[in-house]
Amino acid sequence: MTQTNIIGLVVLAVGAVLLFFAWRASNTPVEQMSEALTGRFTGNTMWYLIGGVIGVVAGTALLVRGLVRV
Repeated sequence: MTQTNIIGLVVLAVGAVLLFFAWRASNTPVEQMSEALTGRFTGNTMWYLIGGVIGVVAGTALLVRGLVRV
């Protein structure tokens, strides 16, 4: 396993964890009320979502790049 694959796997895992935290945070009553009144999630939940999506995309790209090189 190359270094690129290991880094890609770690970034993918961190992105998945951040998406899990965003999902859990979005289901809280305060978050539901905030979304119902304003139409958007709170700042912390948005950062978890953005970071999670970036992590999953970057991790997948690194894994694919590492697999194509081998």
